[in-house]
Amino acid sequence: MACSSGWPIRRRLAQLASHLVVALVALVVIGGATRVMEAGLACPDWPLCYGTFLPGRQMNLQVFLEWFHRLDAFVIGVALLVQLGAAWWWRDQLPKWLLPCSAVLVLLVVLQGGLGALTVLQLLPTGVVTAHLALGLTLVVMLSGLSQLLLAETSTSEVSSPLWWRIFGSLSVLAVVGQCLLGGRMATSWAAKRCLAVGQGCQWLHWHRSAATPVAVTVLLFVLLALLAGGWTRRQWPLLLSAAALVMSQIGLGVFTLRLGLAQPAVTVAHQLVACLLVALLAALTCRRPRLAVRSDPADFDSTSLEPCHG
Repeated sequence: MACSSGWPIRRRLAQLASHLVVALVALVVIGGATRVMEAGLACPDWPLCYGTFLPGRQMNLQVFLEWFHRLDAFVIGVALLVQLGAAWWWRDQLPKWLLPCSAVLVLLVVLQGGLGALTVLQLLPTGVVTAHLALGLTLVVMLSGLSQLLLAETSTSEVSSPLWWRIFGSLSVLAVVGQCLLGGRMATSWAAKRCLAVGQGCQWLHWHRSAATPVAVTVLLFVLLALLAGGWTRRQWPLLLSAAALVMSQIGLGVFTLRLGLAQPAVTVAHQLVACLLVALLAALTCRRPRLAVRSDPADFDSTSLEPCHG
């Protein structure tokens, strides 16, 4: 069985997408850190910071977080433009869905930049900040899934993952993303701090805590069904168990964060990091496809080398 002529290009674009997932996870987490450290307005202007690309005299931890957040976003935007250019140049050798998908990703990152500008120029409005987070997580999901689809073998009889796998995987992704947005909405309105300090705004904290159980059950049920089903789904056990471990870590970090009264920024940021890693990992699992048994070149690229990029 011969691989398509576009396979080398396809695997390089898969590598690019996997690296972009890492950059996007960093972008979301650093964005959360700027909120925790109250650094969202550390750079009062946009797109520059204190009127320059690299502020010198004003540089401190808060300014660095906001400045690096913008730099990461800029690098991601450039990389997505490169991906779009490659998808167009080699469009005859690549899947037909890649070009429009790459164009959508570029449009989303432009919109993300616009929302980032509004968060600064309009002094951190809650709705805009939450939308900014939602779009960031959408980019994580799309690029994580895209990397796995690009790694799927090309064949006229390409094997697909079971329907139940895609359904439960998608439900898990949506559940975790929804919980992230609920937590983000709570954080951007400082509801948790106000609830713990003066007993106000506790409904957001209550909703976030109440939703944690069904979200965790959804992910753990997906993992359990996959392990019990056997065959190809059971062979994904390293990633499945990683997802389960991330869920348990997230629950522990959430409880620990509240017990500390949100007084430890590092714990809060770790809570956000684990959530974003879980989103990326679940999106990758949902879009994984069984490998074909026959390869024309035994030295061909092994897609498992990209698995660490998803947590």
